[in-house]
Amino acid sequence: MSPESSASATGVQASLGGPNDGAPPAAGAQQGRAHFQQQLQELESHALGGLDLIVEQLDRVLEALNHQDVELAQMVIADDDRVDGRYLEVHQGILSLLALQAPVAGDLRLVAALLHMIKHIERMGDQCVNIAKLIPLSGHEPPVRPEVLQALSKMGAYARSEVVQSKAAFAGRDVGLAEDLVRQDREINRLNREIFRMALDIGDDAREWAMHMILVARALERIGDNAVDIGEQVAFVVTGLFREFSDSSHPAGGRVDAAPDARPETF
Repeated sequence: MSPESSASATGVQASLGGPNDGAPPAAGAQQGRAHFQQQLQELESHALGGLDLIVEQLDRVLEALNHQDVELAQMVIADDDRVDGRYLEVHQGILSLLALQAPVAGDLRLVAALLHMIKHIERMGDQCVNIAKLIPLSGHEPPVRPEVLQALSKMGAYARSEVVQSKAAFAGRDVGLAEDLVRQDREINRLNREIFRMALDIGDDAREWAMHMILVARALERIGDNAVDIGEQVAFVVTGLFREFSDSSHPAGGRVDAAPDARPETF
């Protein structure tokens, strides 16, 4: 080959990207991957921080309920904007991330789990608001029944514990801790039924207040259910299989995946 032809071939190879030009694109891909991982970790941190907001909301609304504090209940309602804002922040952040990267395997499972988790967080915030809106309906000095308030306080403590535990399970990828949420959730369900029975036995002088407390118990029960749902996402992220920890169609506490025909959903 003549020197002119050799030089021309070298120029074409350089313009097209020869064998030795693979390093810079690979390095760029690695940098892009590292940036993606960093953004995904930040989004997970923001989502988990949403559970901290729920704990704050739950603490305040339970205090407002115990002391019939209408002003504190109004603060809970107003602060729901923080929870909604966190939902939008994480949700839009994930969509923006997906527009730039195509996650696979474990990263894709985490992205899907974060979308589910932030939605459950938003729902828990709405349940706190539902409780807060019920507080002023009975007036400043309603004819309360201490035994009902005591049962609601126990329910609230269990619900708060579930929210905290769901965060720890997700952050630590601890499937065992996530599955343990069902144990506390059964206690919440038991107390919910107990409060319903007590409310039915209350006389006409406090019947309206009792009906409101049934709705409060229902809201707390739903918060516990959402915490269990977050726990199920922990198992999904770790194993790649989605399964329900418990099901209302199995009152004895049987697990759906224990049924002979049950087949876990694979992702």
